[in-house]
Amino acid sequence: MEYREFLDAQKLSKEQLLAWAYGSLVSDETDIPSLPAPPMLMFDRITCIEHDGRKGRIIAEQNINLDAWFFMCHFRNDPVQPGCLGVDAIWQLLGMYCALRGAKGNGRALGSKEIEFFGQIRPHNKVVTYDVKVRRYTEMKGTAITIGNAQVLVDGEVIYTIGDAKVGVFPNLRYADYPNKSENAVGGSLASTK
Repeated sequence: MEYREFLDAQKLSKEQLLAWAYGSLVSDETDIPSLPAPPMLMFDRITCIEHDGRKGRIIAEQNINLDAWFFMCHFRNDPVQPGCLGVDAIWQLLGMYCALRGAKGNGRALGSKEIEFFGQIRPHNKVVTYDVKVRRYTEMKGTAITIGNAQVLVDGEVIYTIGDAKVGVFPNLRYADYPNKSENAVGGSLASTK
C-alpha cells in the first residue's frame, strides 16, 4: 500500500500487520515506526482506527491458541498469558497509532500510571480484545507522544485496565545493522538522543 492509504487505514488484517512488522507494508515510505514481529506481536488484526483531532481510538483482537509460546512456559503447571504482555500490546497499539497519524522514527514505551488486573487469559479462551482510547496525540520537535486509557477483554469480559499508557516516537534511534556494534548499539536515556 502507499503511505497515503496507510495514514487513512481504518483497520488492518493479519497479513498487513505481518507486512508492517517485516517492513514491507508501505511501498513509498521507509521511516515508519516498527511493529514487533511474532511472537512479540500481540494481536492478529486491528478492527478499528479512529482519529478525532488530538484524540482517537484503536482496537485490536488476538486469537488465543492452546499452544501459544507463553502458555508453554508461564507456568508449566498453571498456564496463563502474562499480564505484562497485555500491557505491551497496549504500548504496541499506541506506537501504531502514532505511526498512523504520521509520526516517523522509532517507537518506545514510556510508561503508564495505573494498571489493574482482575482477570486472566487461559489456553481455552477464544479472543482477547485490546481497546485503547487515545486521549492525546502530540507532535513536537520531531518527536510524537500519545497517551491513552485501555481495557483488555477476554471473550467480551473486561479483565484489566491501563490508565495513561504513554508511547513516544523518536528520530534517530533505529539500530538496523544489528548485531554489529554501531552508533545505536548501546541504550541509555532517551533524553540524550540526538
